[in-house]
Amino acid sequence: MNNIPRQEHPFPQFERKNWLNLNGTWQFEIDRGMSGFDRRLFEKDRLESEITVPFCPESSLSGIGDKDFMTCVWYKRTVTLPESFKGMRTVLHIGACDYFATVWVNGREAGNHRGGYISFAFDITDFLKEGANDITIRAIDDTRSGDQPAGKQCYAYNSQGCHYTRTTGIWQTVWLEAVPASYIASAKYYTSVDGTVRIVASVKNGSGKVLGAKASFGGKLCCEGKTEVLGDSAEITLKIDEPRLWFPGEPNLYDLTLTLGDDCVESYFGIREVSYADHRFYVNGRSVFGRFILDQGFYPDGIYTAPSDEALKHDIEMSMACGYNGARLHQKIFEPRFLYHADKLGYMVWEEHANWGLDISRIGAFKNFTGEWLEAMERDFNHPSIIGWCPFNETQPNQDAELLKLIYKLTKSVDPTRPVIDTSGWVHVGGYCDMYDCHDYEQNPEVFKARYDKLMAGEKIDDSTPLDLCFVSEFGGTWWSPGVKGGWGYGASPADMEEFLTRYEGLVSALLANDRLCAFCYTQLTDVEQEQNGLYTYDRRAKFPVDKIAAITSAKAASEK
Repeated sequence: MNNIPRQEHPFPQFERKNWLNLNGTWQFEIDRGMSGFDRRLFEKDRLESEITVPFCPESSLSGIGDKDFMTCVWYKRTVTLPESFKGMRTVLHIGACDYFATVWVNGREAGNHRGGYISFAFDITDFLKEGANDITIRAIDDTRSGDQPAGKQCYAYNSQGCHYTRTTGIWQTVWLEAVPASYIASAKYYTSVDGTVRIVASVKNGSGKVLGAKASFGGKLCCEGKTEVLGDSAEITLKIDEPRLWFPGEPNLYDLTLTLGDDCVESYFGIREVSYADHRFYVNGRSVFGRFILDQGFYPDGIYTAPSDEALKHDIEMSMACGYNGARLHQKIFEPRFLYHADKLGYMVWEEHANWGLDISRIGAFKNFTGEWLEAMERDFNHPSIIGWCPFNETQPNQDAELLKLIYKLTKSVDPTRPVIDTSGWVHVGGYCDMYDCHDYEQNPEVFKARYDKLMAGEKIDDSTPLDLCFVSEFGGTWWSPGVKGGWGYGASPADMEEFLTRYEGLVSALLANDRLCAFCYTQLTDVEQEQNGLYTYDRRAKFPVDKIAAITSAKAASEK
C-alpha cells in the first residue's frame, strides 16, 4: 500500500469499511486515432505503456507528461478480489474521468458515463470470475468540441490567458467497494437549527428491511431512529436536543451511522441553515460577510489532482491564514475530499460547474451540462460547507436566457435550501437569481470605491448592474511576479511590495465598508501557470506577508454590525 498515491477513502461522507483502493500503476495507451475499439484493446493482454492513477497523463505525477491533445486514452489493470469481498456485490467507483468513460470487465462492457467532473459507479459483480479479473477503461475527451464542459482547460496547444493545461481521462481515485445484496445506495440530510435532521435514503433490494440511523457528537450518542423500508426509499427524522450548529470557523459536525440489514455506512452531517435577504447573507440567522477567494484547483505536478490529501487541506489553510472564510470554487467541480476538509475546518464554499468550453444554446452541450450538474448537486448536497450553487460563470448576453432560467429552476428544485446565482459575472436573468453579483478588475482603489459607493446612495453603478447587487464575486487579480518573465495579471504590476499592499487594502476596504454588500471574492489564491496574480505562487509559497494580508482581509465589515 505504501506506493499507492492518494490512499485515503475518496468519499468520507459515505464510507464502508470493506473497500479496495485501485490507485497506482495501470497499463496505459494513447489512442489519438480513435481506433482502439476496432483493435479491441479491451481484450488485449497488454497496453503499450504504464501510468500512475489517479493522475492525468498530462501531469508529471502520472509518469507520462504528454501535454498534447489526446482524443482517446485507455487504461487496464488486473485485480484479484480480497477474501472479504466473497459473497458480496462488488461496485467499481471512479472519482472522475474526463470525459466519456466506458468500462469493460474481462472483455465485457459493464457501463459508461458522460461527464468529466463527477463520480460514478457500476455494479460489476456479474462480470467477475474467480481469481484474476481484467478491468479496462476507455476515456474519450474532445476539449475543442464545444459540447462538453471543460472549464479552464486550454483549447489551444499551449496554455494561454486564463486557460491552462488540460486533463484527460482518470483524475480521481478508482476503487472497489463490497456491499451486501441489500444496501444503502445514497442518502440526503436536511437539517434545521432546532436540531431536526431528516434523512432521506435510497436503497437497493431493501424493501421490508429496517433502516437505522444513529447520530453522535464527540463519541457520545445523541439520538437514534429506525423505520421499515417500503420500496426503494425510506425516511428517518432525528431530533437532537441542544444542537451544536455548524458555522464558519466553528465546524461542529455530528457522526452518523446508517444501517440496513448487514450494510453499515459511516457518515457525518453539520446542522446549519443559510439564507439571503436585504443585502445580508445569513448562516443560522447570523449575518456573515463572505470573504471568499477564487480557487481554481490546479496543481503544478498533478494539474486537476492534488498530489496528496494534505495538499487539499493545505490550500484551505493557506486561504484562512490570509483572513478568508471561504472560496468560490471556480470552473471546476472539486473532489469530495476537498469538501470534507472544508466541512472539518468551517470553510464556506460556492460550488460552480465548468461551463467554459461549451455553447449552452446548442442542444448537445446543454444536455451534457445539465446531466452532470444534477449529478454534482446530488453527490455534494450533504456538505455543510457548500453555502450556495452557481451553475454558470460569465455567460454572454446573447446566450439563451430561457436556458439559464431552466437551470436555475432545476437547481432550486433539487435544493431549495441554498441560494443560487444563475450565472456569475456580467449578466443576470431578472427574477431567476437569489444573489446578484458582478466582476470588476478595476485597479485604482479610489475609482473602485466611488463606483460601489453609489449603491449606498441608492444609485445603480451602470445600466447593466442591478441595484440589488450584493456580491462582488471577482475583483483584484493584481499582477505580481517580480523576476518572472512573461505571464500576466490584471492592471499594471505594482512597483514594489508596499504599493501592492496599499492597493490590496484600498480595494478590499472599499467593499468591507459598503453597507450594501455582503460578500466579495478576491482573485486569486494561487498563481496558475501564466496567470500570476495569486496571493501564493503556483507551488504554494506565500508572495506577501500573510499577517498583513490577514489583517486587511479580516477587518470588520459594515454589514456585520
